[in-house]
Amino acid sequence: MTTTTPLTTIEVRLSGADGNAFCILGVVSEALCRGGHENLVAAYRKEAMAGNYDHLLQTTMKYVKVV
Repeated sequence: MTTTTPLTTIEVRLSGADGNAFCILGVVSEALCRGGHENLVAAYRKEAMAGNYDHLLQTTMKYVKVV
């Protein structure tokens, strides 16, 4: 897996999301808003929902740093 720099400097902890895709979408969307990146929320959600669970995680790591 190639490590790339996320589009934002926002860090998100997904350990409590318990593998729930909707929870991950919500946590990341909220973090983007809180971090002043409201303009990225729609693009993130559209891209993240365009594939399977693995795609969701890949997209999440594209937008935020998962810790």
